[in-house]
Amino acid sequence: MQGKRLQEQAAARAGELPGAELTHPFGEEWDVYKVRDKVFMLQTAITGDPIVVLKSSPADAKALRSDNDDITPGYHMNKQHWITLHPDGGLMPGFVDELVTESYLLVVQGLPKAKQPVDPETFAKP
Repeated sequence: MQGKRLQEQAAARAGELPGAELTHPFGEEWDVYKVRDKVFMLQTAITGDPIVVLKSSPADAKALRSDNDDITPGYHMNKQHWITLHPDGGLMPGFVDELVTESYLLVVQGLPKAKQPVDPETFAKP
């Protein structure tokens, strides 16, 4: 998926998630998506390529990085808990949607129950 399309796909999915909001705490070159003031996705082109940075469980992050050349450790984030999606590779739109949703749910799971906009155990599951 090409750079701008990668970011557009990720932003579209983030915009569908309950309680998600777009902020710019680091300036206009960083799109920071939060749920209840907790970051679950960042986007920037400051690296020269439009990238998407997402939260991931350590085990999933390691597996995703080893299975996909277009996924690397989180740019300027904790390398165990964050991944970076790079453009121009084989990341399919549905896969990007899944990764954005998983990042969101990891953050929601860490919120107090009263602040959770969805039940992370049942949201987006068949």
